[in-house]
Amino acid sequence: MAEIIPIENGDTDLMTREVTLNMGPQHPSTHGVMHLILHLQGEKVVKAEPDIGFLHRGMEKIAENLLYPQFVPYTDRLDYLSSMTNNLGYVMAVEKLIGIEIPERGKYVRVIASELSRISSHLLAVGAWGLDLGAITLVLYAFREREMIMDLFEMLCGARLTYNYMKIGGVRGDLPPGFKERCREFVRLFPKRVDEYEGLLTGNRIWLQRNKGIGIVSAEDAINLGLTGPSLRGSGVSWDIRKDEPYLVYDRFDFKVPVGENGDCFDRYMCRVEEMRQAARIVEQALDQLPEGPVNADVPEFVAPSRKDITTNMEALIHHFKLIAHGFKPPVGEVYTSIEAPKGEIGYYIKSDGTEKPFRVKIRAPSFVNLQSVDPLSRGLYFADVVAVISSLDPVFGEVDK
Repeated sequence: MAEIIPIENGDTDLMTREVTLNMGPQHPSTHGVMHLILHLQGEKVVKAEPDIGFLHRGMEKIAENLLYPQFVPYTDRLDYLSSMTNNLGYVMAVEKLIGIEIPERGKYVRVIASELSRISSHLLAVGAWGLDLGAITLVLYAFREREMIMDLFEMLCGARLTYNYMKIGGVRGDLPPGFKERCREFVRLFPKRVDEYEGLLTGNRIWLQRNKGIGIVSAEDAINLGLTGPSLRGSGVSWDIRKDEPYLVYDRFDFKVPVGENGDCFDRYMCRVEEMRQAARIVEQALDQLPEGPVNADVPEFVAPSRKDITTNMEALIHHFKLIAHGFKPPVGEVYTSIEAPKGEIGYYIKSDGTEKPFRVKIRAPSFVNLQSVDPLSRGLYFADVVAVISSLDPVFGEVDK
């Protein structure tokens, strides 16, 4: 039995003892199958231990037993709220391994899909955050705009959650007719909708009291904990792979990297809100600059032909069957590629032994790394504040329990 300890105000008539509370793995505010073992002194958190593994599927070992192209759909299931960027990180790592570069139009299409995915992910993050703290209206507004993005993705690939749109050497299809117009309509409308979100939350007294000064992490501690994405930038660290190590064509766009000042939950909220505005700016610029030309690299040895070519060209059909049945053999070597996903840095390390299957795959998933800050961020807070801390980290357990 835990020791009985006088409460902090020195009143020895009121006694409390440390208790252990299991939060999750099906609690609505734990964003999936998160299980927190909370050690409480009264309502104060003494320690918070994340207990992970409820969704473990052995993703990395699965990758090592599949042909390179066959693993792309599995990356959808890591962060299923941002499948596009998960696809992108993996296919870019494989392209680096085999040494191919995709055409300019393909790069722009990838940027458009990735930034729409960032907006979609942040919408759900902020909406669910409001729901967790009692602001139910916002999640309804967020889903309204998220549905518009889902419609755009359905035009691109026919799916609304697990897209499998990026492929090694490009994307599975060019922008369909009408996509550019509907996408422009969305980015024109979206900033006004973000104003509505801010009108509901940013100056709301309850929202401020539940997030200002809660879950503070300094810039130095955030770096030492390995935080990335809005969880890092909320602490004032201006690190964004799109700016600091540009990939695709991000160096051609004018956009800002928002950072916080205090490192609390509110700053992490503001970073996500501003990142949505900036992502819409990037999409607009990408649509303006979109060049003509193919979206896929013309390397039949590694890149599957388009569906149109498969149905009209016998040689393309033969290449298609060969790639599906036997894959390809990259040179012996190892690569690491990382991109700026909505939740932070997602990286893929691949080691090739020259066969059709990778010898080793290691996935650096942002939710997994960010989750280790739950304990230092929660210590000393009230139990109710733990909900705000979890929401501010925006974990998705598909990539925690990979």
